Formats: sequence, structure tokens, C-alpha cells
Amino acid sequence: MLYHLFTYLDRQFDLMGAGMFNYISFRTALSFITALIIATLFGRRIIDFLQKKQIGETIRDLGLEGQKQKKGTPTMGGVIIILAILVPTLLFASLTNIYIILMLITTVWLGFTGFADDYIKVFRKNKDGLKGKYKIVGQIGLGLIVGFTMIYSPNVVIRENYEVINGEQRVAGAYYSHENLKTAQTTIPFVKNNNLDYSVFFKSLGKNAATFGWILFVLVTIFIVTAVSNGANLTDGIDGLAAGNSAIIGVALGILAYLSGNVNYSGFLNIMYIPGTGELVVFAGAFIGATIGFLWYNAHPAQVFMGDTGSLTIGGIIGVFAILVRKELLLPILCGIFLVESLSVILQRVYFKFTKKKYGEGHRIFKMSPLHHHFQTAGGTVAHVLWDKPLQKIPESKITVRFWLIGLILAALTIITLKIR
Repeated sequence: MLYHLFTYLDRQFDLMGAGMFNYISFRTALSFITALIIATLFGRRIIDFLQKKQIGETIRDLGLEGQKQKKGTPTMGGVIIILAILVPTLLFASLTNIYIILMLITTVWLGFTGFADDYIKVFRKNKDGLKGKYKIVGQIGLGLIVGFTMIYSPNVVIRENYEVINGEQRVAGAYYSHENLKTAQTTIPFVKNNNLDYSVFFKSLGKNAATFGWILFVLVTIFIVTAVSNGANLTDGIDGLAAGNSAIIGVALGILAYLSGNVNYSGFLNIMYIPGTGELVVFAGAFIGATIGFLWYNAHPAQVFMGDTGSLTIGGIIGVFAILVRKELLLPILCGIFLVESLSVILQRVYFKFTKKKYGEGHRIFKMSPLHHHFQTAGGTVAHVLWDKPLQKIPESKITVRFWLIGLILAALTIITLKIR
């Protein structure tokens, strides 16, 4: 809103200082600072309200150190994150930008889904929360909205990059055609010509290849929205883990959006130029500020939990953001923590059922899943054969910081894949 107001004042009245709002970097800084202030200052009031209403977390007794002390800690704190994202975005981003519109829809859509889940758990005393099928319907619905918008919106286009060749010598940089392309292309890591068109899998269909390419793109979008939001949900198991890693991922996504939306930087890196995605950096600023600000209260020992209201939302935001900047195939690297957490749960369940069926007694790969709980418990499982002795439990705060450090490494690796081919 302020962006549109000051843009108007700059054009009509040449108001001193109003032109600053034309710079993405300036608005991103304002967005980050505003989100940080909302999360830290207003977050305290929201936590007090949650405590007054006795909206506390019900803790399952898993025998973990410090677990009982967390009982009654306010949950649904994801409301803090959502408010800290929405307000700065509405103030400082261009509300006519299709990518910003999609991110706002994502935040509200999954925020409502997560809120419904927490509401059922807290107020209706149903520990199972919202039925899984309804969560899936919500995630699929969002995936369809994002996918079909990218297909039919005339504002969602790219400019394909071509490597500049000067005689026999290859020159760093890229050439872009003057025509905007409506294509289901994405970026693949570690490949020289790193653009992948989903229609390439349907070449044998001739003229119908492009149509089926878009269908595959929509299916990939649905899968990513579902997988990343659930991955973030599983990661939100100890204090500060999901919020801290999400902030790191947000920084990486903001960099990718800035590079992809700037013709000079995308040309230098020889990656596809996506007009309009630079505006997403303003949203990324709000996302980073919101998650860091939330850590003020969520760091160990946590004064509030984000609940599904927060975890489903931040996971969905990350997934949709990556899709919009055509970097969804980089998510296994960037969201490696979420991926490993999800895989640990899947492997644990599959292996337990397999061994129970085969031997009559179920065995486990990890001491406990998701993976962060594995490091919180003492003892040994089949996964520790290589160590010759049981692993000792690690303090919760140390696990969180170590996962953050791994997240930083993965974020750096994601960025450098743009040049390592």
C-alpha cells in the first residue's frame, strides 16, 4: 500500500524521498525491519493472550529430557509469523505483482489450514487435529491454484538464456531474446545448459507435448507444496529448529529471486531471466524478519510453539516461492533438513513394518523419529553398528544449532549450483 502511495506521490508531485520506494533493496530492508518489530514487540502480546486463553501444547510423554517442562507452553504461535509476513508485504510490496499475490494467497491459505488443525487439538481436545485427508485436500488445492495461475496468467513468463559465443571463445554471460516465453521450464543443478522443459518428457506426443508438460508441472507443484509443508511440520519438534532453518532458507530464496529477477545478474550467471520475480525479495525480507523475530520467543527454552499454524505455512511458502522462481528442483539441497527429517519418519515406519512381518518383532533404524529426536535419546539401534557403541544423547539446544549450521552449508551449496555446472 505504501509502495503504491509513494510511487504515486513521486510521479505526480516529485515528493522528496518518495522515489526510494522504487528500489527493491530499500523496500526489502523496510519489510525485514517491520516484520522483525511485529514479531518481537507484538509477539509478546499475542503470547500473553494465548496464555490467558490457556491455549497450551499437549505434550506426549516420549521420555525426552525437558519434555515435561514444555507442557502448557502456548501453541498456535504461527499467528505471529503470519502477521509479521502479511503486514510488511501489504505495506511495501507491489500488490499488482502476480507473484506477490500468489505468495499472499499461500500464506493465508495454509495459515488457515494449520489454524484449523491447532484449533481442533486445543479447543476440541482432539489430539489428532484436522484429519489428514483434509490437510491433503488443502495442500492439493493450493498446488492447483499456483499451477493453473502460472499456466494461464499472461504475467508469468520467462526469457530463455542462450550462452554468448564469440568465435571459438565462450564469453561469460547470456543472451536473452526480446520475446517473453510461456513455457514450463525450470532450473536443474550441476548441468551446463541448466534449463529443463517438462514437455521434453513428452516429445513423442508432438504438438501435445507442451500441454502434457504443463500437466506434469502442475503435478510437481502439488507434490512440492505437500512435501515441503509436511517436512517443515515434522521438523518443528524442538525449540527453534524449524524457525531457524526456515530463516536460512528464506535468505537463499531471496537471493535466488533477486538474481532471477534482475536481467544483469541473471545474464552474468547465464540463468533464465524471470521478469517480475524481483518483487519477491520484498516478501522474502518479511519472511526472514518474521522467522528470526519468532526465534526471540521460540529459542530454547521456548516461550511459544508455532504449531501447525506456523509450520504448514512456512513450509508451503518455501515450496511455492521456489516454484515461482523456477528453482523447485534445488529444494532437495536447500531443504535438506526437511527432506532428511521426512525420510527418517518414512524409513522408520517402513522398516518397522517390514521386520515385524518377517521376524514377528518390529525393529527400528533410529532410536526415535523424526531424526532430531534420535539424537535426544541414549541407546543404540541397527543404525549404530558402524560406531561399535551406543550414541549418547545430545542437548536440545546443541542439536538445533548443529542443524542450523548444516542448513547454512546447504543454502550456500544451493547458491553456488548456479555457477558449478
